[in-house]
Amino acid sequence: MNLNKTIPLLAAVCGGMIWLGAARVLADADDKPAVEESVVTEVSVQVGQVTVATLHGYVQGYGTVEPAPATADQPAAGAQLAAPSAGVVTKVDVIEGQHVEKGDVLVELNSEAAEQEVERQEKLYAQQNTSLKNLQEAEAQLALLRVTAPLSGTVARVNVKPGQAVDLTTVVAEVMDLDRLAVSAEIPSAEANDLKPGSPVEVPVAPPVTTELLFVSPNVDKDNGTVLVRALLPKNSGLRPGQFVSLRIVTAVHANCLTVPAESVVTDGSGKSVIALVQNGEATQTPVQTGLRENGLAEVSAPELKAGDVVVTVGAYGLPAKTKISVQNSPGGGTSTNSPDAQ
Repeated sequence: MNLNKTIPLLAAVCGGMIWLGAARVLADADDKPAVEESVVTEVSVQVGQVTVATLHGYVQGYGTVEPAPATADQPAAGAQLAAPSAGVVTKVDVIEGQHVEKGDVLVELNSEAAEQEVERQEKLYAQQNTSLKNLQEAEAQLALLRVTAPLSGTVARVNVKPGQAVDLTTVVAEVMDLDRLAVSAEIPSAEANDLKPGSPVEVPVAPPVTTELLFVSPNVDKDNGTVLVRALLPKNSGLRPGQFVSLRIVTAVHANCLTVPAESVVTDGSGKSVIALVQNGEATQTPVQTGLRENGLAEVSAPELKAGDVVVTVGAYGLPAKTKISVQNSPGGGTSTNSPDAQ
């Protein structure tokens, strides 16, 4: 056998067989219908509802409880009392915590001689042996040696004791009317534009205390950029002078507005606020206008948005504009993977 002729012949035969096999495979493929695979991805989320509520806008701050300042009708509710003249304390007539009436003597200086002079002048005046002027001068000298209460209230502090020397700068006692207290706070000027006397004030203590602003300073403190505000506290508020408290001043009230759980409001790629409305197992991004926020709720408005609509809460951030979802709770808060809105 001539190998030079046999080898090319075998190669041609094998090539033909390979070509026929490939042709059959292609023909079989053409005979089978094309199958398009579509994979639908469901995102697990939790949902809440659109509700109607009343929301408030607040300015928050911190303040100190102190005696109420003087008003047109009443004097200041607290007074630090200095010695009316230099001398030596001979008697302290009160103790801390004691109730006193206006005019009661609290502390006496070395006043024995002055008392005797007043008694002498009174007798002489009764006998018409001295002038009214002399008697009044003796009484004035005695007054300079007695510290009296300028208001009815509680002795908050006694700073002296018998035998102690005092002068005009010595604060010997302090009296407060504990039924008339106020809270003063410094609010950043950028947040003070909406504040005005009469604005409701809440002091979140137990039990909560409610009142209203009495005073809003027209001046800004140049050292810290704040505005002083003050509110009178109701009688028996349970607060004490010197106590540090937080307070909320109501600046806006939006009644019967549409609200959603605050976590359901997210920002889309263009920077707009959106919520994901749920219907027929799909969540669709819906642009909204936002307003006040309070107690985990956010005020929203949008065309055709209504109370009872279901929105995505947990899982809302980064959710596609429209996507299939699997709801893991009921809108009312119970856990369920078979919510009707998920079907």
